[in-house]
Amino acid sequence: MRLKIVQAGEPVLRQKARALEADEIHNPELQRLIGWMRDTMRDAPGVGLAAPQVGLPFQLAVIEDRPEYSRDLAAQVLAERERRPVEFHALINPSIVQRSEEQVEFFEGCLSVAGFSALVKRSRAVTVEYLDEHGSSRRVEAQGWYARILQHEIDHLNGHLYIDRMERRSFTNLENLGRHWNNLNVAQVRAALSITD
Repeated sequence: MRLKIVQAGEPVLRQKARALEADEIHNPELQRLIGWMRDTMRDAPGVGLAAPQVGLPFQLAVIEDRPEYSRDLAAQVLAERERRPVEFHALINPSIVQRSEEQVEFFEGCLSVAGFSALVKRSRAVTVEYLDEHGSSRRVEAQGWYARILQHEIDHLNGHLYIDRMERRSFTNLENLGRHWNNLNVAQVRAALSITD
């Protein structure tokens, strides 16, 4: 089943999602929802999807960065972004418990701000504690692109969109991202757009 992904302007995207209780986590309906969110994310395609993006105000996100999503990217781009495949997993009630001081900036998009992208600074590394789909406690230390995905999805659970953190001068539609900016590194983009720190 494919779920409808709501777009910017829907109130649910701007509300802090509520935590899920143990009995809800073990409910077969939640397990079905996780499967539907996985299918919806893959169909989009995307690398993450949070429950508020499908209109549900609770602390649940799914993440998967499949190898085929980055097969057309140059090795230099993959290395710069520290991007590697991430297996499918669900995060329930996640919390960032540690962030690196070092930040990195790349173009970022969102299934709920369809058709657009912008430069967003995020911590290069994060440590996240969460419950998995079985209610077991998990802790992950992530860096690079995976850390970015985690921060993006956890932002959704707190009522934030990437546009709240973006470099405004870099905001672009996806057609122009491909035509003008995709083959440039971040320093070149910032110079071309006259962006200063």
